[in-house]
Amino acid sequence: MNNIRALILTEYGGPSAIKISSIEAPTAKEGQVLVRVEAAGVNGLDWKVREGYVRDAFPLQLPTVLGIELAGVVEAVGPGTKLRKGDRVMGPRGGLGAYAELVAVDEANLSLIPDSLSFVDAAALPVASVAAWQSLNFAGPIQAGQRILIQGAAGGLGGFAVQYAHQAGAVVFATALDSHADYVRSLGADHVIAYDKEQFEASANDIDLVLDYIGGEMLNRSWSVLAEDGVIVSTASPAILASTPAGRRGLWFMNTSDAARLQMIAEDVAHGRLQSKVNAVVSFDELPEAIERNRTQPQVGKTVVNFSL
Repeated sequence: MNNIRALILTEYGGPSAIKISSIEAPTAKEGQVLVRVEAAGVNGLDWKVREGYVRDAFPLQLPTVLGIELAGVVEAVGPGTKLRKGDRVMGPRGGLGAYAELVAVDEANLSLIPDSLSFVDAAALPVASVAAWQSLNFAGPIQAGQRILIQGAAGGLGGFAVQYAHQAGAVVFATALDSHADYVRSLGADHVIAYDKEQFEASANDIDLVLDYIGGEMLNRSWSVLAEDGVIVSTASPAILASTPAGRRGLWFMNTSDAARLQMIAEDVAHGRLQSKVNAVVSFDELPEAIERNRTQPQVGKTVVNFSL
């Protein structure tokens, strides 16, 4: 059996807890295909898993391969699959393990990549674009005229959420660094609040839905801007379930794969109906540093690792 390169989490901790190693290549089991990974998206969950912040929500047996989304070419197929060798596919891993040269993926998680999208463009889509849609509608379908506050609007999740909310006719309030404000405004935000220059509480009020993509202090302060029957949906803090104030509604969201939704989103991106921002492209050797930058520096759009560099 050939060995492949992969990014391995050896223990919980800082940047030194992950390293590029050689592992045994996987095989495709029933219902799976083997994907030769061409590109993979970098996500905040990478460093949160590395640091051990979500070990209760995502118990792991270490060492393990990191990475949650990928784009590549079908190398082999297992029994009971419809995809063919050579198909260009993208999707969530359905757990960890995307940062490897070959990955066995459940076929149900995968969508075909539109011809006009590169592997790098496709790798930026599977998690953020679908999770933004699902989290936006998690507390109920969005209605025109609803007042929505998106915390962390310049990132991968936030950028898609702004666009979906705008297209639904919502009144969109969005927080971002002042240097990212023009980008967020271009996505359709009605009110962009530069959180490094002003308090969002001064501009946002009577909010029907807060999408919390940051957690921490931003989540704690968000309760004060909610309408009486408003709700906060957090992807950043599982603790919201235990810390929601009495009489308030707070929901913890974890995304699930939706290949049909991903296919529609990819076609929208390919035809210019949605924007997808790839802010940086790094090599596989640069991946550990890219994960740390995701932790320390607010992101515009997505960072993608290109396995061909």
